Amino acid sequence: MSVQDDLTSVQRCLDDLTRSVRRLEQQMGSGLEVRRVRTDADHLRESVALLREAAPALAAPQRPDLVSIPDTPYDNTLWTDSDDEGLGARDRHAP
Repeated sequence: MSVQDDLTSVQRCLDDLTRSVRRLEQQMGSGLEVRRVRTDADHLRESVALLREAAPALAAPQRPDLVSIPDTPYDNTLWTDSDDEGLGARDRHAP
């Protein structure tokens, strides 16, 4: 399942929860316990909305821009001030 599918499923469950809490509130009245459950359901709805906003960034990680490397040879003057690594200096012999 994709992230969007999961979020849609969670949203449907929250809609069902909200309807059930409303029915309970009609049957039991708006006592402290019912208000608390309604408030918790509202907080969940807000949290899912925040997840929806963050979902595009989570779902598709961005690839870095590709850098093309030309096939032409490098300019040899770039390497004139360095020694050949592992081969020793130019004016000395390897042991």
